[in-house]
Parts: sequence; C-alpha cells; structure tokens
Amino acid sequence: MTTILKNFWVLEGLDGAGTTTQLKKIDSALSRAGVNYMITAEPTDYETGKIIRRVLSGEIKVPQSTVARLFSADRDNHLYNSENGVIKNIESGKIVVSDRYFFSSLAYQSIGYDFESVMQLNSSFPYPEFVIYIDTPVKDCISRIDSRGEKKEIYEKYDYQLKVREGYEKCFSSLPEGCNLLRIDGNLSIDEIFEEINEKLIKNLT
Repeated sequence: MTTILKNFWVLEGLDGAGTTTQLKKIDSALSRAGVNYMITAEPTDYETGKIIRRVLSGEIKVPQSTVARLFSADRDNHLYNSENGVIKNIESGKIVVSDRYFFSSLAYQSIGYDFESVMQLNSSFPYPEFVIYIDTPVKDCISRIDSRGEKKEIYEKYDYQLKVREGYEKCFSSLPEGCNLLRIDGNLSIDEIFEEINEKLIKNLT
C-alpha cells in the first residue's frame, strides 16, 4: 500500500531549473505567514549527504548503482533521523518542504542503472502530498549553469539532462492518488513561478 505523507512538499526540476531559488522564497513566505514549518534538501548535511556531494563534484568516482544506493541511504536518514528527520517534524505539526526527493533519484540514477532497480531502492519511502515540478527547457538550464562560471557537477551536461527530463516524465506518469503534481512553466520569471506556488499552496494555509 502506498503511503502519502501529508504536509510534505517536494521541489523537483533539472539542474538549473531554479528549485533552490524557489525554496528560499517559500521559506520567506512561510515565515511571514507564521506557519510552523521546516525547510530541508537532498543530499542532506548528514555524513551520507556529504559523501554524495563529493561524488557529484567528481571528487569520488563510483558506479551509478552505488550513487543510487548512497542517495537511498541518505534519504532514509533524512526521513527517519531521530533528532531532526522529516517524519519527526511532520508529526510535531510542521509542514516540511524539501529541495528534491526520490523523484530525483528515479530521474537521474536510472540513467546508467535501470529504472526498476532505482524504484526498488526507494519503494519503502512515502510519497509527498505535493510535488512542485519546475518544468524548464534543458537549453535554458544549461545556459544558467554556464552563466555561474563554476565547475560543473557530473550531471550538468545537455545530453544527460535531456534523459533526466524523460525520467521525470516517467515518474509523473504514474503518481498515486493523494500525491499531487504542481507543474510550473520554468520559462516564467522567478517571481511568477513563486506566485503560482503561493496561490496553489501557501495561501491555502492562512
């Protein structure tokens, strides 16, 4: 039976889609509204997440199957950590908003490792109540990444991101009842994207 985790919102999108920017705006809006909430992200700041960041930077080279297992382990800690896990915070009455969740694993790690195996690694995790997908064209994402002038992570390549986008569509084609997809046009401005999130989700809280 599929579990839906109420009051759990997840931001998803390609690298460069703007999920981190929107998370910051959501953080500010929820704070102004006086909502009891927590902002978080994957990979986490736990030791598991730190290892993943070293992999993503190219410092550590491992097979895609290993990357998928690392993300699964980090996600388990993210959800169930006894001190500040997602589940504990939701049970205390908070809304939890995460920049990325297992949809990212399904979209990214299934390239070079089969989709069903990645799905199996994440099969025990609950679905969020809302998935906010910022649907941005690949060329625009790569242009934004290039404009940063920083060293690219291992997945920040045009051909790879095309496949990631296909992976997301596969994920979203079979969401269970109770897991709601909010697809937002990534060609909109930062403020316009946020306004859609605000109208559909945040305003309903107050």
